[in-house]
Amino acid sequence: MQASIFLYAPGIWLGLVIAAILNASVRNALITPKWGEQAGHVASTVSFIGIIFLAAYLFLSNLKSAYSTTDLLLVGLMWLVLTIVFEFSFGRFVMGHPWRRLLADYNILKGRVWLLVLVATFTAPLAVGAALG
Repeated sequence: MQASIFLYAPGIWLGLVIAAILNASVRNALITPKWGEQAGHVASTVSFIGIIFLAAYLFLSNLKSAYSTTDLLLVGLMWLVLTIVFEFSFGRFVMGHPWRRLLADYNILKGRVWLLVLVATFTAPLAVGAALG
């Protein structure tokens, strides 16, 4: 297990938070007004998944130390837990959204595809690490 990967991984995740906020701003300002809320949600989700994989690629391709499959799984798990904690903490305590609204994005039966972002957040380090060999 390489300690350096775990020193940089939270900083990369923080960059993802900033990217998510910018992505949501673009969605709200440009996509949703033209395409509607559902299409905006899907387009924003797809674009953010691309950003997650790009961030994982930039992170791992510039890492100067070796890493194992376990390291990559732990980074993905770290990013996933940080994302969920941030989403619910920020949404509830900063934005004041009710729990019902926060959980609504998890309802894939109603076309909400946010779960794909969480899957990408967890799997991107491992997938990119495997691709980089």
